[in-house]
Amino acid sequence: MNHFYRRREFLAKLGVGAAALPFLTGLPEACLPVACLPKVRGDQPADAIRGHKKQRVIIMFSPNGVVQDNYWPETEGSEFEITPILEPLADFKERMLLLHGVSNKVRGDGDSHMRGMSCLLTGAELLPGNIQGGSDTPAGWASDISVDQELKTFLQSQPKTSTRFGSVEFGVEVRDEADPWTRMCYAGENRPVAPVSDPYAIFKRMYGRSKDDDMLRSVLDDVKDQLKTVGNQLGPEAKEMMEEHQTFVSEMQRDLRTAAQQKLDSPAPNLEDGVAIRESNMPKISRMQIDLLVNGFANDMNRVATLQFSNSVGQIRMKWLGINEPHHQLSHDPDMKEDSQKKLTKINQWYAGEMHYLLQKLADTKDPGTDGSLLDNTLVIWTNELGKGNSHTLQNIPMLLAGSAGGFKMGRYLKLDDVAHNRLWMSLASAFGHELESFGKKDLCEGGKLNLA
Repeated sequence: MNHFYRRREFLAKLGVGAAALPFLTGLPEACLPVACLPKVRGDQPADAIRGHKKQRVIIMFSPNGVVQDNYWPETEGSEFEITPILEPLADFKERMLLLHGVSNKVRGDGDSHMRGMSCLLTGAELLPGNIQGGSDTPAGWASDISVDQELKTFLQSQPKTSTRFGSVEFGVEVRDEADPWTRMCYAGENRPVAPVSDPYAIFKRMYGRSKDDDMLRSVLDDVKDQLKTVGNQLGPEAKEMMEEHQTFVSEMQRDLRTAAQQKLDSPAPNLEDGVAIRESNMPKISRMQIDLLVNGFANDMNRVATLQFSNSVGQIRMKWLGINEPHHQLSHDPDMKEDSQKKLTKINQWYAGEMHYLLQKLADTKDPGTDGSLLDNTLVIWTNELGKGNSHTLQNIPMLLAGSAGGFKMGRYLKLDDVAHNRLWMSLASAFGHELESFGKKDLCEGGKLNLA
């Protein structure tokens, strides 16, 4: 059952007022305060983070696989060719690390699209459930935390790297349904984190200073009193959950105080008014979300972000590119259908262009307190839930890394020998000073983190 439905039912049973419920149950999972996050795995001293640098990570997702021949170079090493799909990123060749041979080896319930999406960042199997996909076995949510939320938890657990939000989950035309095809971020087992596809909602959350804050403070005061009143009437299990909610309320109050005191190093971006959240406006919405993402980093509101374009089985019609067919439908066409291959290449070139905009924006934005840019201290990972759309393969998943990460050697194309993507996420965690013995499904972590130096 969804974490927020459990929260709503629990609070209602306690007799918490109906006026308070929307504030405590309707908040995105990304708003969870530090105290409500899963505990960091392993013993991690505060000085484990290398030099206390403001290291950041962005994971960007686009769906339905790629045309492999137009994505992967032929030459390994630093002399790799810029392929048709990667042409928009040619300016950043020396700051890219392209990894071939990274595979999602998680099996179990669900179809390839479901496992490709919800196991992408978790490296763990899907729980049993009633969502029926293209296979004989239905499935539910992922059974473990995703790497973005693992890093968020790690960074938020230490005062030197704790930020207001920890992470922010941006969406662009993500389907307005909750299922394993639409969620890649998980705060823990059975706890999907929804991306927010409305830039105006994210802007309000990041920069809003309205009467809503005063109203929320008032509601939180009332809720805290109500929770205190019923606390003595509960059994041990219910009391533990009630205490979790008291902590949640206290942390929200702290967050409101922090927000009121926060001074911005970079002024809030000016968003165009009245852009409707619909498919035809996807190019505008993408740029608005990227501007917000980079501005959040510049103001050190968070060190982790995800940027999710559409979702697995995404059916976006990119009419602004002259493509009228839905993306997923095109991805099922056979390789011999040249027109479809050209259109699929064009679609992924557009996504590469959006990544270029993101990288350039990071490169052009000074990192406050340093002599460099945000890109100098940020790693951007562009990935997909499938390797190839018409075969639904989970092998050779596109993994393009750009920017900077501790110990990673950039400016090259590296061929790996069909390694489990769990090991890549272990390497990512290690780049932030977070050493993990395993991540996700333990038996897929044999060999440990990848050597990307």
